[in-house]
Amino acid sequence: MFPFVNAWKEFEREGLESRLRGDWRKLSAAELKPGTVRLTGEFTRTPAVGNYLILRHSKRDHAGIFIQESSNVSLENVTIYHTAGLGVLSQFTRNLNYRNVKVIPNSAKNRYLSGHDDGFHISNCAGKITISECEFGGLMDDPINVHGTSVKIIEKITDHQLKCRFMHEQSTGMNWGHPNDTISFIKHKSMQTLSTGSLKRFEKLNPEEFLVEFKNAIPDGIVVGDALENLSWSPEVTIQNCRFGSCRARGLLISTPRKVIVAKNEFESSGSAILIAGDANGWYESGAVSDVTITNNLFKDGCMTSMYQFCEGIISVYPIIPEVDSLKPFHRNITIEHNTFNAFDYPVLYALSVDGLKFNNNRIVRSHQFEPFHSRKHCLTFEACLNVEVTGNQFEGDVLAKDIHIEKMDNRQLNSDLK
Repeated sequence: MFPFVNAWKEFEREGLESRLRGDWRKLSAAELKPGTVRLTGEFTRTPAVGNYLILRHSKRDHAGIFIQESSNVSLENVTIYHTAGLGVLSQFTRNLNYRNVKVIPNSAKNRYLSGHDDGFHISNCAGKITISECEFGGLMDDPINVHGTSVKIIEKITDHQLKCRFMHEQSTGMNWGHPNDTISFIKHKSMQTLSTGSLKRFEKLNPEEFLVEFKNAIPDGIVVGDALENLSWSPEVTIQNCRFGSCRARGLLISTPRKVIVAKNEFESSGSAILIAGDANGWYESGAVSDVTITNNLFKDGCMTSMYQFCEGIISVYPIIPEVDSLKPFHRNITIEHNTFNAFDYPVLYALSVDGLKFNNNRIVRSHQFEPFHSRKHCLTFEACLNVEVTGNQFEGDVLAKDIHIEKMDNRQLNSDLK
């Protein structure tokens, strides 16, 4: 018996991911004889004969490469064929350079799975991160995830001291704070930052909980349940000339308040090619962006062939905000320009809570490689955004929708040449 199967995906023989869906929590597996396994569960779509079913049936236990509390680290000309956890995990490290690093299955051994989780997981790093000429495929999670870590306030001890908790089991035990770090105080329901403070002391109580003491008084309005974010450990990021092949989840997750450039990459991820999230309510992966440029990338028709969390478009800007304030957006200054989207389905871009979003001079080409299935039936959707600009885009072929849909925002906040 295989009692724990926590992720499963079907891959077409050609290497593009198919849309096998169901609830893995209700899935069980039994070996009938050597080489033959019976899966039992509630399938919304049965696999096709000749395709490959990839199973992940254990928790992540260790990374292939672990970089911690270091500086000026370079990885070049490295190929990782398999890991039982994250491929390369980097945290609290300053200045990273990854060039020609591949996290891919070993085709010489007829392998289709390369890694149990993310390819590059970059958590709470600082300085400059440069990722170039890298390749990803066959991962059971995201090729690249760059983010900070929000922590929950569980007790206010004094006007200067708070007791906090790591809210995700895979982020426990970190040295989250350091003297003189700049910390933001976040209202968890609105995700608004009230102010920032300078850290005086960080003290671990146990792997899950710690004390923080600030040089100045904690701002009024911050209560138990709200969150903190360490702004000092957030990097500038450049990702260029990389290939994001078919993986279980999405392509690139990027959440950092510093400058981000995503240029000249090729995406073929099964979910959203790029996800810009940020939250202090679910995964607690922090980082409201303030300067992102996505330019000269190719989004192939393998994108959005499968649904996963937050996959509302080929590019999905989807922070978790329980109480959205349309006049106080979470993200700022996102420019998407001079890209090519080979779209087989409707949604190309979904953006929630952004002030200053440009979608200009992009090329959208209809693909017939897959059947449309997404619940969103608009090309571009903007929700609770300010200062949106959509101009100069070209549509080729029978693109399913050449329109813009807005929600929870004044149409005067949209400047567009689409009729």
